[in-house]
Amino acid sequence: MIDYTEHCSPLGTLLLAATADGLCGLYFEEHKYFNGPQGWTRNPSNVHLQAAMRELDEYFAGTRTIFDVALDMRGTTFQRAIWNALSALPFGETTTYRSIAHGVANPKAVRAVGTAIGRNPVSIIVPCHRVLGTSGNLSGYAGGLARKRYLLAHEGR
Repeated sequence: MIDYTEHCSPLGTLLLAATADGLCGLYFEEHKYFNGPQGWTRNPSNVHLQAAMRELDEYFAGTRTIFDVALDMRGTTFQRAIWNALSALPFGETTTYRSIAHGVANPKAVRAVGTAIGRNPVSIIVPCHRVLGTSGNLSGYAGGLARKRYLLAHEGR
C-alpha cells in the first residue's frame, strides 16, 4: 500500500509517496517519469511522509544538508547501486555521469547510469541534481533543468 500527500516547496508542489517502510517517491509537477498516484491513498499522517515534509522544509530553509528519512526505493540491482552512489554525494558537491559509472565499477555504462539516474524515484533526497555532464554542463533532470539549476544554486554551486 502506498500513501501520498502533496507538499509546497520553492520548486512548486511536490507529491510525496511512502509505504510502511519508508519514502518511495518524491515527484515534481510535470515530472518526466510519473503518471500520478494511481491506486494510492491520500494519507498525510504517514510517519515517513511527515518526516520527509519536515526534512524538506529544513533543507529549503538552509538548516539541513543530510536527509535521514527512511527510504523504500524499488528498482533493479543496477538502479539501486546507482541510487546508493548518489546518496553518498555530499551536499554542495557535484560529480559526472562518467564518475558514477566508474564508481560502480562499470565505466562503459555511462548511458545506463544516466537512465538509472533519470529514474530516481526520490529526487532531492537522493540527489540526482548533483550529477553533471562530463563537460560540467547541466544535462537531464526529470523535474526540468530550471529546478536542477535552482537546487545547485541552493547548495552553493
